Amino acid sequence: MAEDGDDTLYPIAILIEELKNEDVQTRLNAIRRLSTIALALGEQRTRDELIPFLVESIDDEDEVLLAVAEELGNFVPFVGGPTHAHCLLPPLETLSTVEETVVRDKAAESLNKIAEALYPESVLEYHFPLIRRLATGEWFTSRVSACALFPTCYTRVPSVSKAELRKLFDQLCKDDTPMVRRAASTQLGKFAAKLEKEYINKEILPTFHQLASDEQDSVRLLAVENCASIGKLLNKDDVVTYILPVIRNFAQDKSWRVRFMVAEQLIELCEAVGTDITKTDLVSAYTRILKDTEAEVRTVAASKIAAFCLRIPSDIVLTQMLQYISDLASDNSQHVRASLASVIMGVAPVLGSDKTIEKLVPLFLLLLKDEQAEVRLNIISKLDAANLDLGQLSSSLLPAIMELADDKQWRVRLAIIEHIPLLAQQLGVDYFDDKLLNLCMSWLGDTVFSIRDAATNTIKRLTEVFGVEWARQHIIPKVLKYQDNSNYLYRMTVFFAFTVLAPVVGQDVVVQDFLPVIIKLAKQDTVPNIRFNAAKCFQGIIPMLDTSFVQKEVKPCLVQLLDDQDRDVKYYAQQALQSCG
Repeated sequence: MAEDGDDTLYPIAILIEELKNEDVQTRLNAIRRLSTIALALGEQRTRDELIPFLVESIDDEDEVLLAVAEELGNFVPFVGGPTHAHCLLPPLETLSTVEETVVRDKAAESLNKIAEALYPESVLEYHFPLIRRLATGEWFTSRVSACALFPTCYTRVPSVSKAELRKLFDQLCKDDTPMVRRAASTQLGKFAAKLEKEYINKEILPTFHQLASDEQDSVRLLAVENCASIGKLLNKDDVVTYILPVIRNFAQDKSWRVRFMVAEQLIELCEAVGTDITKTDLVSAYTRILKDTEAEVRTVAASKIAAFCLRIPSDIVLTQMLQYISDLASDNSQHVRASLASVIMGVAPVLGSDKTIEKLVPLFLLLLKDEQAEVRLNIISKLDAANLDLGQLSSSLLPAIMELADDKQWRVRLAIIEHIPLLAQQLGVDYFDDKLLNLCMSWLGDTVFSIRDAATNTIKRLTEVFGVEWARQHIIPKVLKYQDNSNYLYRMTVFFAFTVLAPVVGQDVVVQDFLPVIIKLAKQDTVPNIRFNAAKCFQGIIPMLDTSFVQKEVKPCLVQLLDDQDRDVKYYAQQALQSCG
């Protein structure tokens, strides 16, 4: 019997030993095994021995404490379920008071998970007093942690306790320490969502206004988010009376961080106040931010232009927004211009085709010719977002696109390549052959592999648009010319093109145009890379060929490659032979 008793002590003895180890990783691994140890101990001993031991052991490296806080949040099943889950609260309460922010945040998260599992009577008996202790703690860290616990607890306690929670939360919002007010402001919207409607106007709104006028900009900027979350809980008249004036003030706040947050939260604010207030009042607040003195504010404000314009009538966009958009297109900050370039195409559907050509296309062209590659790349990569007939814009856009096709930044060239099929579809075959075909084929000889690779995919998509006969007449002859190029990298492009084109053009083209070239390069080329890529190309097209043709033409060539001196050639030839059957 004594021996059995010693065996039951083994798991916790090992834990104690590992938690005293000098190596942090060893202690961390021990914490990660807490659930396994708890299973070995059983629910009763986990409550009586393991949890008290953890309470006594909380004095360690922050990453170990973080692991403890996380593990305990998932410990309810190991201590006997909701009936006994309250025993997990003491160690987490201690962790909620440490200096390291991430540990406190994780402890609060775990406390909320446990509170959701507790029975209502246990919440009142154990969790509610814990919040009271933390909220009235002498050290600010406990009060910061307490703020995150109110929303979860509020709906699970009786009216008398609810009143005390509201009072405690109001005290935290007025705390002398800015960090506590920040934490309270962060949770204000979530807490308000749990309150009965009568208390929102009566208690939450005064608290909100107080935080919105706080002397610390770190507190005020969090109140911006509350404008959106609390605004959704109010009727339209109350939004106009209590929320809108605050938004206006924030839009011209002395701190750029607060104005930045207004720009960041702009769409959420629009949703909170509704369409009517957006077009009558938020337009002026937004335009003020678009001409902010700080580039950081203008950058984030510019990123919201398309989403904001979708929420207001087109006539307001034309009369009140376009001038500011135009100013941003020539802003002295490249980050502002890049931000605008990434979204400006989204304004086109709001204005319609005619107004876009008249008002926006000049801005598109300005951004397409920007000195910064990021700006050019952003405008090109969103070309399809304009949802316009590009044929109408060919005379204005194509010269800029042709110029960008030779851009020194390969990522800009890549963006152009990826949009060529879209242009081709809208411009038509005759216009494309005349203006863009030679440009597309020149990319097969680009010095950057990613460009050559993208070009092969582009000619496949063009073949799908214009047909196989067009490809045989215009694409394949130009591809075949690369087989005699002195640079083996360009000769390899032939194989890449054949591989992607084969499924589109069909067996006849593969047999007549592709196979003779592949066989020739496989047998005669002096560069091993060419020969093993020929074998790989064979492997890709074999499934499209008749078995008799494979046995007659392809297999003998691959058998010959098996005797090649290069082992890579032999390997890929063997792989291709397995596909021959």
